[in-house]
Amino acid sequence: MHILLTNDDGIGAPGLLALRQALAPLGKVTVVAPSRNYSAAGHRKTMHKPLRIDETQLSDGSPAWVCSGAPSDCVALALLGFVKEKVDVVVSGINPHANLGQDVTYSGTVTAAIEAVIAGVPGVAVSTEAGAPPNYAPTAQVAAQVVQAVAQYGLSPNTLLNVNVPPPAEMRGGYRITRQGMRLYRDELVERLDPRGRPYYWIGGEMPSGIMEEGTDFWALERGYISITPLQLDLTAYQAMAALGQWKISLPA
Repeated sequence: MHILLTNDDGIGAPGLLALRQALAPLGKVTVVAPSRNYSAAGHRKTMHKPLRIDETQLSDGSPAWVCSGAPSDCVALALLGFVKEKVDVVVSGINPHANLGQDVTYSGTVTAAIEAVIAGVPGVAVSTEAGAPPNYAPTAQVAAQVVQAVAQYGLSPNTLLNVNVPPPAEMRGGYRITRQGMRLYRDELVERLDPRGRPYYWIGGEMPSGIMEEGTDFWALERGYISITPLQLDLTAYQAMAALGQWKISLPA
């Protein structure tokens, strides 16, 4: 198996290294990761400036490539031809915080896996609450088992897996196949003045939470289960189509 590995926390992130080491027994692992942190960058694609990829090493001496672009750029460049050998699966992570509910639209970790699926390659995004001090080894081992299962059973077209693993101390064993839950954000706009009297802004507020509805990713993680959520690229709200079909929309003559 040939695995393309990336992340959104940058080439030096410890979660990336732990994941690379856990995946190594499964086959060849090619690392193409961003040069800096792209957390919450979403599905960014660089179209209007050049991108660079340089050879480097991870802290254990294993070879890697570092890219000037976002996580989705790393995947796109690799699959468009920078990586010559066929890639069987793209793995993104390990993110040091869970990606639940609507987080998937913001997450560079998840959108890297989305970019893989757009290119026709299975994608797996891996996240955890790593704790302090962070411990990524259990999550990396979980990820390796999930990737092995993807290789064995395959994924439906246009589908990726969003894997969230509880902190090691809270892991009760086992996993649940879950649906995407509902995140509750409490964002606030913070306005301040710089030394020249010009306003600038921060998006602040309390930490978000989630609705603990049974069967969701929030529910599984809260109970110490590994959450595996299949996500699809088709965002159509099918249940709304019939109602919209009854609308009378007047168009310009």
